[in-house]
Amino acid sequence: MVIYEKMGYGVEKMKKSSEMSRAELARYIDHSVLKPEFTVEEIEQHIQEGIAFGCRTVCINPSSIDIARRLCAKSDTDICVVCDFPFGLSTTSSRVEQARQYCEGNDIFELDIVANYGMMRSGMWTEVREDLAAVIAACHSYGTAVKVILETDALTMDQIHRGTLTSVEAGADFVKSSTGFYTGGEQRGATVEVIEMMMKSAGGKAKIKGSGCIRTKEHFLRLIDMGIDRMGIGYRSTPVVLGE
Repeated sequence: MVIYEKMGYGVEKMKKSSEMSRAELARYIDHSVLKPEFTVEEIEQHIQEGIAFGCRTVCINPSSIDIARRLCAKSDTDICVVCDFPFGLSTTSSRVEQARQYCEGNDIFELDIVANYGMMRSGMWTEVREDLAAVIAACHSYGTAVKVILETDALTMDQIHRGTLTSVEAGADFVKSSTGFYTGGEQRGATVEVIEMMMKSAGGKAKIKGSGCIRTKEHFLRLIDMGIDRMGIGYRSTPVVLGE
């Protein structure tokens, strides 16, 4: 057993991933159903798959909220909706209004908001913090937890460090590595090095979600043993990382 202090809730005993049941492993997964070209039938199919696997959430686009609410009702799988996805370039007032519309009356468990990583690359940390804080406050008023997506493939390691700190200062519940839709260069996603930096920078003040390029069981289990809290797994990769 590995004993560590996590999230201010006291000392917890964590099993090694090799000791976990498939059901326990599935609770690390946000099952991503985000492809813009999906038909309604495909959205339904992939949400149902996430529920059948027992994933912690299904991660969906806002237009799929009604479908997810219907399918997730009476299941142990909750809804995670993305906001201003995948570029994070709307104005703060627009982002706040989007978040409010998604959260209000929709049983949204978590919301993943994309940080403006162009601003982060420009060193505009105050502006990034104030923007995120406004969205996070709106979500928290509905009891919805917030994950801030840094899009780490666009950032240097120092910017990932600063971005994690800024997200924590803004009140984020989680800091997340990637959208999975980055087009500006190589997609590396949740590498061991990136997750180590995010965990160290968060210092237990926010949870860490790895997302992007988690496509093998070996990588999935390694991140669990590092102490990660959640992972965004594409609909094709969920059965792979669970060993199906």
